[in-house]
Amino acid sequence: MATAGRILALDLGKKRIGLAISDELGITAQGLETMERKGRRDDIEALRKLAAGKGVTQFLIGDPLHMSGEASRQGQYTREFAGELQRKTGLPVEFRDERWTSLEAERTIRGAGVANHARKATIDRLSAVILLQSYLDAEKIG
Repeated sequence: MATAGRILALDLGKKRIGLAISDELGITAQGLETMERKGRRDDIEALRKLAAGKGVTQFLIGDPLHMSGEASRQGQYTREFAGELQRKTGLPVEFRDERWTSLEAERTIRGAGVANHARKATIDRLSAVILLQSYLDAEKIG
């Protein structure tokens, strides 16, 4: 369940972290600049600063499940990262199934004609937006 305040969504990858943030009312998701990974400690510190500067009260992280719904190896890493992020920021972390976000983002990017050199970072950012918007929309219904 969403808390009052902004939600920061993360599409956690090995090289980049796609980012999206909700508006204050929890209605829309906007993409932020994709973060290049520098190492877990540095990444978490950068996210802590970003969250503090943007008034974030909750993190939403994509849960990388296999198509069968089983946990993936990346899921274990994601949960460890999320646990450390929660400890360092004091903010709650929620997970949401992300199995279809990258595919949906790729289809959107392909249709938009984004240049190849910008495509991966754009897909990461758009995946985070799709993840967060689907969460916000589900919160409105529920």
